[in-house]
Amino acid sequence: MIEVVLNDRLGKKVRVKCNEDDTIGDLKKLVAAQTGTRAEKIRIQKWYNIYKNHITLKDYEIHDGMGLELYYD
Repeated sequence: MIEVVLNDRLGKKVRVKCNEDDTIGDLKKLVAAQTGTRAEKIRIQKWYNIYKNHITLKDYEIHDGMGLELYYD
């Protein structure tokens, strides 16, 4: 289990526990459950790299305690 911190830059930080072999789509569903936003409306990125739903966290080299950017489309 790893913990990922997502910051929406509007004052909300979300901490989500997930597995490294979860996909970005799974991570979005966990974030949606905590924030009350639909998973389809969430975009996760780091700098200018927008993460795709079908790729795992391990493939993106997302580790425990890593911070990502959370945007609402």
